Amino acid sequence: VTAIKQGMVMRSQPVAAAIVGSRAIERGHVDALKNLSQNVPNFYVPDYGSRMTSSIYVRGLGARIDQPVMGLNIDNVPVLNKDNYDMELADAERIEVLRGPQSTLYGRNTMGGVINVYTLSPLAYEGVRLSAEYGSGDSYRFRASSYYRINPDLGMAVTGYYTHTGGFFENLATGEKCDWERMGGGRWKAQWRNRAGLRIDNTLSFSVLEQGGYPYAYVGEEIVHDGQTVIRPGEIRYNDPCSYRRTTLSDGLTVRYDAGSFSVASITSYQYSDDEMILDQDFLPLSYFTLKQARTEHTLTEDIVFRSHERGAYRWLLGAFGFYRHGVMNAPVHFKQTGIEELILSNANEHDPQYTYDAWDNDELLLGSRFRNPSAGGALYHESNYTAGRWRFTAGLRFDYEHTRLRYRSSTQTGYTATDRVSGTTGHYPLSIDIRNTLKRNFTEVLPKFSVLYAFDEIHNLYVSVAKGCKAGGFNTQMFSDVLQQKMMNEMGFGTVYDADKVVSYEPEYSWNYELGGHFSCMEGAVRGDFALFYIDCRDQQLTIFPEGTTTGRMMTNAGRTRSFGGELSLQVSPWQNLDINAAYGYTNAKFVRYNDGKTDYKGNYLPYAPQHTLSANGAWTIPTGVQWLGNIVLQAGVRCAGRIWWNEENSLSQPFYALVEASLRFEQKHYSVDIWGRNLADAGYNVFYFKSIGNEFVQRGRPRTFGITLNINL
Repeated sequence: VTAIKQGMVMRSQPVAAAIVGSRAIERGHVDALKNLSQNVPNFYVPDYGSRMTSSIYVRGLGARIDQPVMGLNIDNVPVLNKDNYDMELADAERIEVLRGPQSTLYGRNTMGGVINVYTLSPLAYEGVRLSAEYGSGDSYRFRASSYYRINPDLGMAVTGYYTHTGGFFENLATGEKCDWERMGGGRWKAQWRNRAGLRIDNTLSFSVLEQGGYPYAYVGEEIVHDGQTVIRPGEIRYNDPCSYRRTTLSDGLTVRYDAGSFSVASITSYQYSDDEMILDQDFLPLSYFTLKQARTEHTLTEDIVFRSHERGAYRWLLGAFGFYRHGVMNAPVHFKQTGIEELILSNANEHDPQYTYDAWDNDELLLGSRFRNPSAGGALYHESNYTAGRWRFTAGLRFDYEHTRLRYRSSTQTGYTATDRVSGTTGHYPLSIDIRNTLKRNFTEVLPKFSVLYAFDEIHNLYVSVAKGCKAGGFNTQMFSDVLQQKMMNEMGFGTVYDADKVVSYEPEYSWNYELGGHFSCMEGAVRGDFALFYIDCRDQQLTIFPEGTTTGRMMTNAGRTRSFGGELSLQVSPWQNLDINAAYGYTNAKFVRYNDGKTDYKGNYLPYAPQHTLSANGAWTIPTGVQWLGNIVLQAGVRCAGRIWWNEENSLSQPFYALVEASLRFEQKHYSVDIWGRNLADAGYNVFYFKSIGNEFVQRGRPRTFGITLNINL
């Protein structure tokens, strides 16, 4: 059951789309979405932090935390939690990356596009698939799957996998690798058809992940504490543990019935996620503060789609979508001795003229935060297509409603000793703070789409499209430790109190996307290509910012207005049968039109984190050996590039354009393949992430030169 919402042939649709088939997935070792980064124009997925930080940037749009800019569907089932995007794509048969707003058909959080992943069907393939790989960083992975066709109308598949990475970056404080990883999981897939047009697919999958992650290197001046150097520029050196753990379970049921003139499909899913992130939030070899964030989430979705058959001048699609999410999170922040002394006592002594603050009751201060975040939404959507000769006109409209709530409780029980500077009297002062409240938000969106396509023939066309996109608003829980800290300071007699509603709530992000594109082919199909020119007018763009001073949280804000324009070009060239060349280039010029944070006007500055250029080129030369047991030799070489990437709104820090060279030697036969590969062969040095914590700056370096060997067996 593919193409429930789109047509089967993407190149005949008015959309900028990249399609990665099974051969490209296997040869390119695409086992996660981040492996497609730069191979698709203006599609950038930085590999940093942990698998929780699965950020995607496309055409200048993106998000570090909370709401994603691109949707993800696995076998038609939507993945609503962005933190689960970075998963193992075991036995993926096809990946579609659609760029530009897909909000009319897919709704919230698809204003940058949508990624559709389809796994191998047991009705299309039968046999056993085995895979083993070993690479640099003591990295290895194993995968086994069995596809069995019980009868012509019923098939089942079972897949299991395990991956391990020893790590590439050393934490100098512990002498151990900090980016180790272990992950395992599996999938059971069943498909049934009858001769009367009824199809039933069910996919059950689970995964378990444990990893270290967060190899953040300090940048800035050398830090000296108590007369000793604690960290130098370029070092990864933090004393408290960092890790991420995740367990996921998903079941998706698709029932489709083909009637005489239309089809109806029901896509029902249940998704469960339980994860825990532990962070040394100062990322220094000092005892400032740590965070332990544990969250459990349950999600139910239902999508019902009625669609006319693709014949006749007029075609239509009508659908209804609903979801319910319920998340519970516990996120305590522990202030330790250095944090208490320098962030609380020192701050208090500097700002309070009456008292000298001598000591805290304990070596640790617990700022507790607990959240319950239920949300629900529904949508009705429609799309009409009318063909008049070579012209095709498309109009779509979606009505979306969402209700979300945040019930929170932030509390601390502590005390301190202070001395009156006038009388010299010393006393003990207890502190007891318990903040509870419920925040509610309702969002109603109307999302239209229009396009006109002119088809010269079946494979040559031009199109113009206009579409509105939307990214949902919500609540950012990462600021609650700062809310509680400011409240505590105020109870001590100084400082201001944050308005929790203002600092944790953010509005939806909207965009209008104007696009001119086309699909072409020449030299009897030896050259195929796609191009697109776009202009995006974005209002209330969501940005993750760092509040001033020695704060611990990340604040989501709406940045007034931004605009983005650029172009994309993809080419597939096969000058003769045994040579395939693929190239993709994307250019984005994304700037602030209106954004003033009260201190600085950023008008005219580039948006941070989104690359201005993405470029990839790859060539594969297949050499038949004439020996049956050996098969073919495939030589591959390529390059992936990105940059410039600005790291802040001031545009004072950036990552210049960089290139990663890749190559492989592959022995490929019908029943097996052996692949010897290398990545970042020039050992280019580059950064994939930048951030601040308590005023200090950190980056994550990209992975160094790596090598590996992969064995695939098909029985």
